[in-house]
Amino acid sequence: MHALRPLLRQSLFNLLAAALACGALLAPRAASAEALLLIEADSGKVLQAENATIPWYPASVTKIMTAYVTLKAVKDGKLTLDTLLTVSPTAASQSPSKMGFRPGTQLTVDNALKMMMVKSANDMAVVLAEGVGGSIDGFSALMNDTAQKLGMTQTSYVNPNGLPADGQITSARDLGILARSFLRDLPEYEYFVHIPAIRFGKRVTGNFNKLIGRYPGADGFKTGFICASGYNLVASATRNGRRLIAVVLGASSGTARAVKAAQLLERGFSQDNLTWLRPSLGTVDRLVPVDASPPNLRDDMCGGHRKRPASDDDDALIATNGGTSGSASTTGGEAQVTFFTAGLQPPLVKASELMASAPAAAEPVLVYTGPTRTGTALIAAVAADADQQATPKPRGKKSRVAKKPDAADKPADKPKDTKTAAAKSDAKPAAAAKPADGKSAAKPAGNKHAAAKPDAVAKPAVSGEAAKPAKPKAATKPAKPANNS
Repeated sequence: MHALRPLLRQSLFNLLAAALACGALLAPRAASAEALLLIEADSGKVLQAENATIPWYPASVTKIMTAYVTLKAVKDGKLTLDTLLTVSPTAASQSPSKMGFRPGTQLTVDNALKMMMVKSANDMAVVLAEGVGGSIDGFSALMNDTAQKLGMTQTSYVNPNGLPADGQITSARDLGILARSFLRDLPEYEYFVHIPAIRFGKRVTGNFNKLIGRYPGADGFKTGFICASGYNLVASATRNGRRLIAVVLGASSGTARAVKAAQLLERGFSQDNLTWLRPSLGTVDRLVPVDASPPNLRDDMCGGHRKRPASDDDDALIATNGGTSGSASTTGGEAQVTFFTAGLQPPLVKASELMASAPAAAEPVLVYTGPTRTGTALIAAVAADADQQATPKPRGKKSRVAKKPDAADKPADKPKDTKTAAAKSDAKPAAAAKPADGKSAAKPAGNKHAAAKPDAVAKPAVSGEAAKPAKPKAATKPAKPANNS
């Protein structure tokens, strides 16, 4: 019996160690539903990794692979940046964020890529997918084949834009591998991942990656968000010839992901001369994948506690998600420490303050529909796009104005119809003999004036109804804006 005691103690110790190991593996996921990774771009050396091999929903960081496959096809001569692509009904039907072009609209590969990478346009991702792979399924097969060749063993794709789908999965590890591959294999097209803003017609859209133009040396890559994934970001920055890649998955807001990425990058740059103090974490491709299901953050990200619907361009400051007193939990302890290791470097500006500042001034890159243009032809194309943007505005104003009587009509349709007809009669007394209530329904703002002269209005309204029934016209007009909306 005495001889068995050491064996029993050893067995109990092993069981305890195994339990602690499992707890250590699961605890970070339960306590903090996010994944972080920091690597060197050239060597792939891992500088920091937390939950980096847990599967995750990629959301719009999927578009890094869409850009990679498209630009690889360009580099291989299968198409050019000037190749014209057509917006299909499938592309036009994608959920926002999108450019919103009508089916049949044509634009170049170059412009579609810029719109996709800066505005995160889901319709442009499908346009590129159909142009390169023939269909969404065909392009997804190319994406999956490319992922396997690059060593992205935790990744699968079913669409080119990252909209919610059960089979759309990746990990921080695989995204780090993809970002490295992009820089290594497509250096001549690197500018697509750090365009600060685009101008389409009169509309300017800034890059959703808040590091661009704010964090010194920031030069890539892409943001992403769906309710199930939280706020994702793959970011890169270069300092003194050394480039780092940071991956943040599952952050609580658009600003939070940028702050976390900035902190990761800054720590990596500041530890350049202190790497010998840290144990080696190996290279990104040697990180061991975790066999698990992706966490679903829908309740946390899109629950009723949010003041407004969450989206990829969320600009809410971290303070709104818990206040300054709780910022340590959302910014990785920023309230207590700054970027650099305490005591080794003087404190710098906090990452949250940096992200809240205005980006550096930069000229937006022009994007447009139609074939590649230069000079006066480009100016004309931009002006044409601007005119098209302005076309729907009058219709939109009528819809908004006409909606007021719609809302008022719900409790009492007939009285409101009578007032609308009366408003028209007051607006044009010369036409009292003929009812003009059809036009008056489009201008309900005249109700105020009608109320000022009830006696004068009553007679034309009655005579108008006698000459020709006004109620059907008054009822049909408000229905049109309702359909447009």
